[in-house]
Amino acid sequence: MLNINNVSFYYRKGFMAVDDACADIGSGIYLLLGENGAGKTTLLHLISGLLFPKSGSCSLDEVDTSLRSPYTTERIFFVADDFDCPFATINELARRHGLFYPTFNYEMMRANLADYGMDGSEKLRAMSLGTRRKAFIAYSLALGVDYLLLDEPTNGMDISSKKIMLKQIGRCVSDDQCIIISTHNVHDLQTMFDHLMLMRRGRLRISMPVADILERAAFVSSPSPVPGAIFQEPEGGRFKAIIPNEQHIDTDIDYPLFYSAMMSEAGDSFIEFLTSKNIQL
Repeated sequence: MLNINNVSFYYRKGFMAVDDACADIGSGIYLLLGENGAGKTTLLHLISGLLFPKSGSCSLDEVDTSLRSPYTTERIFFVADDFDCPFATINELARRHGLFYPTFNYEMMRANLADYGMDGSEKLRAMSLGTRRKAFIAYSLALGVDYLLLDEPTNGMDISSKKIMLKQIGRCVSDDQCIIISTHNVHDLQTMFDHLMLMRRGRLRISMPVADILERAAFVSSPSPVPGAIFQEPEGGRFKAIIPNEQHIDTDIDYPLFYSAMMSEAGDSFIEFLTSKNIQL
């Protein structure tokens, strides 16, 4: 289990990038949402032990990740949005870096690369941003780590490559593993998330299973304003709304609408509605 225990972090000028974040993260695929500057990337750095909390701790099975011990570093891997590589090719990265990951599957990496029409011998510096990102994703999925952290993984990818990435995650990730994906491009991957984390102004406001959210709230569309909606907004001549799921309606999360609700004046009351232990539907 990965535990985020009252973690706070600020930069030299005193800007509070992460403020008293708490969460318990197990297996599954997590979406990490938040506006630009909300602290998402900083939180991923803290989880992976690449930044040191000013207070609190991130721990994996009670081992502090900031210690960068082999126990945590071989089980957590972070692919940053600006990921850089000191090696010339992915094959060289696999030979030299993959040694530190006991669960690394070389054949899985080769299969992932082949999906994108690569064999791993291509020069990374000659690749476009999107192609380089595909190569890193192909490699990172083959590491088999317990916690894979991906920051904006689909940036620079075309539509077909995003579909391939979805297929690879389904093929490569076991039920015991966890992927945390920080992205604004929720439409690309929205069918796969089973947990949702949302940050706002450095605060981790929500961390809960998608199923729990849908048990309490339904996402509907109507040609006219929806009475009793927790939040709603017009779009394309209709009203998209979030309502209490009193009738146990089977809906999917509308992630853009969820995000709009959280960023609106109704955000605090929506959070209280979702997290209250006394709610009755």
